[in-house]
Amino acid sequence: MKRCVIITGGTLDLDFAGNFLKNHSFEKVIAVDAGLKQAEALGVTPDLIVGDFDTVDPEVLARFRAMEHMMWDVHQPEKDETDTELALRKAMALGCEEIAVLGATGGRADHMMGNVQLLFQCLQKGVFAYLADPQNKIYLLDGEREYQKGQVWGKYISFLPLTERVYGITLEGFKYPLKDRDIEIGTSLCISNELSEERGRITFRDGVLICVEAHD
Repeated sequence: MKRCVIITGGTLDLDFAGNFLKNHSFEKVIAVDAGLKQAEALGVTPDLIVGDFDTVDPEVLARFRAMEHMMWDVHQPEKDETDTELALRKAMALGCEEIAVLGATGGRADHMMGNVQLLFQCLQKGVFAYLADPQNKIYLLDGEREYQKGQVWGKYISFLPLTERVYGITLEGFKYPLKDRDIEIGTSLCISNELSEERGRITFRDGVLICVEAHD
């Protein structure tokens, strides 16, 4: 499986990011606009740099511009897509089947909510993409998934509908089980659940869920 990490220009905990990159292997690294500063601080040389470069420090940009054989995907600031969306599309075009996005949850709330919705493009193409920060791992589900204690991001596992309604949710091995339950946008029914057994499982018939694995 070809994996990619995208380093965006949002708020990023460098200690977390350094440990994350040390403990995960990626075939491709994409830096997005001001994410160049983060990549430099982490000692990471990207395979590809994407953006309109309206927020990156000019001195940082100049240092990367001076590097030979660096691949660039440059856009005008006046465009329909965010730089993160362009980076996700590039990662998928490169054949990446799993994409981790760092720096996508801190800072502006509009960008954070937009980044969660961008994961839908990946889901539609059968690519597993997720946003990661020190507290959260966020991804989308359109079918069943199993969880195992010790392998989830944190104690809590929450499910929120991305589509207007999600049909037939069944939760097994969870502290708060469900059986064939429909949920719709506007409910907090599936927030802050947790595993009660070594393994848990969610199944549902139709719809798309946002899953958040989190700890306090």
